[in-house]
Amino acid sequence: MAELSYVHGASTQPLLGLTIGDLFDRTCAEHAGRVALISCHQGIRWTYAELKDRVDAFAAGLLALGLEPGDRLGIWAPNCAEWAITQFATAKAGLILVNINPAYRLSEADYAINKVGCKALVIAVRHRSSEYLAMVRELREAGRLPTVEAVITIGDDPHRGCQSFPHISNTAKRADRARLVEIGPTLQFDDPVNIQFTSGTTGFPKGATLSHHNILNNGFFVAEAIRLKAGEKVCIPVPMYHCFGMVMGNLGCVSHGATMVYPSEGFDPLAVLKAVSDEACEALYGVPTMFIAILAHAEFARFDLTSLRSGIMAGSPCPVEVMRQVIDRMHMPEVTIAYGMTETSPVSFQSGADDSLEVRVATVGRIQPHLEVKVVDEAGRIVPRGASGELCTRGYSVMLGYWDDPERTAAALDPAGWMHTGDLGVIDDAGCCNIVGRIKDMVIRGGENVYPREIEEFLYRHPAIQDVQVIGVPDPKYGEELCAWIVLKSGAGLQAEAVRDFCRGQIAHYKIPRHIRFVEGFPTTITGKVQKFAMRETMIAELDLVLETTA
Repeated sequence: MAELSYVHGASTQPLLGLTIGDLFDRTCAEHAGRVALISCHQGIRWTYAELKDRVDAFAAGLLALGLEPGDRLGIWAPNCAEWAITQFATAKAGLILVNINPAYRLSEADYAINKVGCKALVIAVRHRSSEYLAMVRELREAGRLPTVEAVITIGDDPHRGCQSFPHISNTAKRADRARLVEIGPTLQFDDPVNIQFTSGTTGFPKGATLSHHNILNNGFFVAEAIRLKAGEKVCIPVPMYHCFGMVMGNLGCVSHGATMVYPSEGFDPLAVLKAVSDEACEALYGVPTMFIAILAHAEFARFDLTSLRSGIMAGSPCPVEVMRQVIDRMHMPEVTIAYGMTETSPVSFQSGADDSLEVRVATVGRIQPHLEVKVVDEAGRIVPRGASGELCTRGYSVMLGYWDDPERTAAALDPAGWMHTGDLGVIDDAGCCNIVGRIKDMVIRGGENVYPREIEEFLYRHPAIQDVQVIGVPDPKYGEELCAWIVLKSGAGLQAEAVRDFCRGQIAHYKIPRHIRFVEGFPTTITGKVQKFAMRETMIAELDLVLETTA
């Protein structure tokens, strides 16, 4: 009988039966004098003792505002020290942190904040082209933030109708600090602590609700896989709003007494090179496009990266030549590949520090400890090793569900506790997994998961657009780029740039289609189902033709 495509992560290392607050306090006591956080662009360098003081002060300040355990607090900001403070303070106060993508625009933020009923917001005033404070004020004036009672701005400057981050930390009274101490023992590790929005094929984002147990253990075991040790430094240029930053980065470091290093607010290859060199970081995290940009930087050669030994590359497949250069030129022989999804906190598979180059580029490694994965056919039966099918994950990392969305929760989580990922995978005889496709139409652009249906529904709002289909097409820089096929209403005239202008300021920049094609209709089956694969093939041919004629 052929061996079946089922793997489980047997481990002698037990799961952490702790809340994030318990683990945080334990680490701060054990490693009080070690450096916990370095925020290069802010000139911040805090020990664990100093970080704990700030976290406790802010947590007590949130209680002083009137927030209660179970309330939701949204954070809309790029990477900064205040992000980490907010992450650990909300966990200690029993609040649920809601991650709002820094690239979100008005309609997206409106939906996310109101879907979960945020009672307070922590926001940056602005970042790059995003004016967060202005957008929040616009939503407030339109009556679109009925549940938001407090807006906290990052920075010292006062802003009308808001409270500053330092002010919240300074307002806590003795009674608020005493209450914080009382709340700790009442919290359970299965309590929800974080909501992260993931787009869906039906359009509106879903709020994946994660517990202390989910994300604390995943951060711990991911860091175990890169052999992270107390006192080592991890350079974290990936965004905090995503699991890669706040779970694999922050929680991975705190669970090991290691140092979180933020090179800049948003990804900047030069800032990464400088941070790794100046701080002698041992590990670096990123998606393949980040590593490609770092390697290609004009000043790459002048930085000393010999302190590096490991790290994590995730988000999309890594080209073999890129992996070779990361190992050789960036001195990362132990770099690992990781795979997962937000709903599984996120990592399910990860390669080992000693795995061959082939394993690291042809697979996503082996199952993580304490997790199970099976590969099933359309009927839900487990397929033999080497056969493709849908990956299903079960174990401590599986989310509690989608916030206030029992229907879509039931569609993703079956009665036996399996999370149906929508990804097509193959498990080989060695137990390594290869992701071969996606059942859903998800596009991965530079490590960002983009679901075409969400963009299609937005474009349908344009008065000149009758029908639209969005697909992903190959791109040498981002892995995939978005392409929109648009059918215009009779008599309507529209240019491609006008479509992009319609998107700007309303949806995140990475969701704006790069390629736009106006068509009379779409290729369909006899039953009328749109054949996106045929559209994709057509675009590949056209883009190749364009590239040849302009070379």
